[in-house]
Amino acid sequence: MRRREKAVTDPAALEQILWQGKVCQLALADLPVPYIVPLNYGYREGVLYFHSAPEGHKLELLRRQPLASFSIVVDLGIVEAEEACNWGARFRSVLGYGRIEFIEERSAKQEALQLLMAQYAEGTFTFAPAAVDGTTLFKLIIEEMSGKQSRI
Repeated sequence: MRRREKAVTDPAALEQILWQGKVCQLALADLPVPYIVPLNYGYREGVLYFHSAPEGHKLELLRRQPLASFSIVVDLGIVEAEEACNWGARFRSVLGYGRIEFIEERSAKQEALQLLMAQYAEGTFTFAPAAVDGTTLFKLIIEEMSGKQSRI
């Protein structure tokens, strides 16, 4: 990172960003250009959890190549200035990559769904067995990540 003063290196601060985020941009290998998709997610202990319909382009790509990159940004607003070149954004972000694993067992899928819901709301939720069985769940085990913040 060119501007070291913007780096977020404390593991607790990186985790805080992951817990505060609401949307994860997941980048996948595709030809002729990379494929990126915004997803709801849940986070716990170095792992991002996602849900999906049972089929689609994203799942085809993940099954073909299980490595993926991600970006999570906590938007803290725009900083206005008199001169256009002095405008900016206040944000905290985490970028990284990892390996995708699909979650197949019903109890593990239910646990992943609880983690997804915990990202957005407090409480414990119940999931109909048919809904769990009809949902594809996968996780990204984070192998490397770095953080950045600006105008905090």
